[in-house]
Amino acid sequence: MRHLIRKSIKKVQGVALNFKRYLHATIDWTDRLIIIKGARGVGKTTLLLQHIKETHGVAEEALYVSLDDIWFADNRLTDLAEQFANTGGRYLFIDEVHKYPEWSQEIKNIYDDHHDLQIVLTSSSALQIASGKGDLSRRAVIYELNELSLREYIALEENIDLKPLRLDELFSHHLSISAEIAQATKPLKAMKNYLSKGNYPYFRENPGNYHHRLQSTVNTILETDLPAILNMDYSSVIKLKKLLYVIATSGPFKPNISALSEKTGIARDTLLRYLHHLSEAHLIQLLHSSKQGMSYLAKPDKIYLYNTNLFEALTGNQANTGTMRETFFLNQVSNIASVRMHDKGDYLVNDHYVFEIGGKNKTSKQLKGLANAYVAADDIETGYRNQVPLWLFGMLY
Repeated sequence: MRHLIRKSIKKVQGVALNFKRYLHATIDWTDRLIIIKGARGVGKTTLLLQHIKETHGVAEEALYVSLDDIWFADNRLTDLAEQFANTGGRYLFIDEVHKYPEWSQEIKNIYDDHHDLQIVLTSSSALQIASGKGDLSRRAVIYELNELSLREYIALEENIDLKPLRLDELFSHHLSISAEIAQATKPLKAMKNYLSKGNYPYFRENPGNYHHRLQSTVNTILETDLPAILNMDYSSVIKLKKLLYVIATSGPFKPNISALSEKTGIARDTLLRYLHHLSEAHLIQLLHSSKQGMSYLAKPDKIYLYNTNLFEALTGNQANTGTMRETFFLNQVSNIASVRMHDKGDYLVNDHYVFEIGGKNKTSKQLKGLANAYVAADDIETGYRNQVPLWLFGMLY
């Protein structure tokens, strides 16, 4: 356990506090069991370490551990919790929980046996919290940390603090809001860079190596994280990779499941299940036209990569302009609202707002006669009436 304590102290001391993800201020850190889900590389570990440093400092009552540490190859999590609690520990922060076999049952036991111990977990976004013997969904408060928004990218890259917008104020005051933001930064330039390499906080570490690192991150999700969660064999991983590559090279498309099944060699029901898992892992986005639920048996009407950075990482090239615009809008807005397909526009948001996505010359002709209908237009710094700058939808979280 001393080995883990030394590692915890070193990590807490080394974390910077100058930039915090949007979720940091949202979490109620007083709850007894907190689970923070998120894709690999979005900053979950940093989030934990920042909270420890800011709230507890280097104190014996708080301990950070990662379950991919070799110490856990010959030691149980329940034994660690017992030792920690018996020596005055009160706050246990556990990273990469999905790497640990039977994690849910042991966490349940720790929660039930140590009432004075607060537990904060991080996991892959694909983790099914309600599955397994130790169902924690009734005990835990669950949060999801999404990739960087355009707003956060600007904050991290340019040290400019812009407040997140609500949808209602964006619609009613977009002209004045966009003009004010444009005085602080160059939003079109920032968005261009963001679309290529701005979704993950590590973009600043080595910009020239960013897409290679993102490709490695995707491989780790497919080869390590998903098999650990879903008990998949290597042949299934190969099929998942093939499916993801087909999606990446096809752009957003209306899938013919039978044709896609034949092209990838994956049985229809298995294919639908794989699409669901890739979506949960934040590698793709599934768009539906009706409220048919998120069951993996529900055929998606359209499939996108999860964010625009993935195109270059997986194929070596950016997608066409239209695909990048649609992917950006869906990625940013779906993190704070429900988004479905619409028969006249591109998207229906919160079952109330209709959007058409396009360039600066895009008209609203297609939306004629529709209430609450807007054009999200690229390549404009400020909008007019129902034409809203596309970049502004990157300011929502």
